[in-house]
Amino acid sequence: MKPADLGRPAEGEGVALIFEKPSNRTRQSMEVAVVQLGGHPVYTRGDEVGFDVREPVEDVARIMSGYHAVIAARVFSHGVIDRLVTSSAVPILNMLSDRSHPLQAVADVLTMVDEFGSLEGRTIAYVGDYNNVARSLFEACVMLGGKCRIGCPEGYSIDPLDLERLRRLGSGSVEVFVDPGEAVEGAHAVHTDTWVSMGQEDEKESRRQIFAPYRVDEGLMNLAATDGIFMHCLPAYRGFEVTTDVIDGPRSRVIRQGHNRLDSARGVLSFLLDSRDEQ
Repeated sequence: MKPADLGRPAEGEGVALIFEKPSNRTRQSMEVAVVQLGGHPVYTRGDEVGFDVREPVEDVARIMSGYHAVIAARVFSHGVIDRLVTSSAVPILNMLSDRSHPLQAVADVLTMVDEFGSLEGRTIAYVGDYNNVARSLFEACVMLGGKCRIGCPEGYSIDPLDLERLRRLGSGSVEVFVDPGEAVEGAHAVHTDTWVSMGQEDEKESRRQIFAPYRVDEGLMNLAATDGIFMHCLPAYRGFEVTTDVIDGPRSRVIRQGHNRLDSARGVLSFLLDSRDEQ
């Protein structure tokens, strides 16, 4: 969908963009999306609002909702998102938390649908740490009928309650493997992410040792479907979670995936802004 097709639902409105965690794709895509929808993005660093240091999360939400049509936040703790939601008079958009990354999931789905036309019955493999990116990816794919598999070391996989929740979300399925090869066998899309997220720097060396067998290389990709593609939300650390020949090779869709973050931001913001008129 072209930007013009969405109209200008943010005309004359402000959109708060609060970043406790820095970002390349999220900031760029969100600011451009707000402008294309007719609004004015206001970028704010985490130290400028100082959640629970300068002032309570609840006060930030109440004040900013008097200025803006949407408050978007990229935070460390998902609990901050929950508190923003309960205190704000306008929609809260989760740009990332330690629990979920919904905008990335939308971009991932757009990329796979561009490639395959539908996720119904398609096999989506994720190799590595079951983190916020993996959780949101599986949520979206299960709702769209995808067959999800994860290859993950013991102790870093989906807990039983979350697994049961995922399986109830839609018509898709979720399978858990320790062997990455079993997860990738015949997969149409192979996803991975960094083994060390922001806030986990103290675990860097131990994680690299634990996850080394889960590196996505040509050998692993050769187990995927012949038309299988490789995906990574970026930033990527070549030689660790993925080899250079895979991420920069012909089966990689990471650049298109990154570009689809703009479509993701535009679409979600438009939905939130249009929903106000229906309430």
